[in-house]
Amino acid sequence: MRFYLKESGIRTSFPFGELDISGDEALGFRPFQLMVASIAGCSANVFRKILEKQRIEVEDITVEAEIDRNVDEANKIEKIHLHFIIKGKRLDDDKLYKNLEVSRKNCSMIRSVENSIEITETLETIEISA
Repeated sequence: MRFYLKESGIRTSFPFGELDISGDEALGFRPFQLMVASIAGCSANVFRKILEKQRIEVEDITVEAEIDRNVDEANKIEKIHLHFIIKGKRLDDDKLYKNLEVSRKNCSMIRSVENSIEITETLETIEISA
């Protein structure tokens, strides 16, 4: 990866597009947003793959993230709470929570920050008719 300094922040390019990073939300993604998005995205993708392997019928997964930051320590991210909303058929909360634990152990982003950012997870289900 290569990053280029711009007047308003940093830019990097990927095969699917450019990414602008800036402390000013009007000029690009803020660094903490990218970190939270990486953690939530990784966790949700691993979780989805586990559910697919178990043939659990999921129509949709939404992840809401709540972030606690410490303004006294450079706005350090101290806690991220991920709330999964799963829409599907014949959903078993106990089984889903067990799969969420497995996904946590296999998400490289969570594993990378687990000793510095507290990450908690909850889920709710929306049952759809067959």
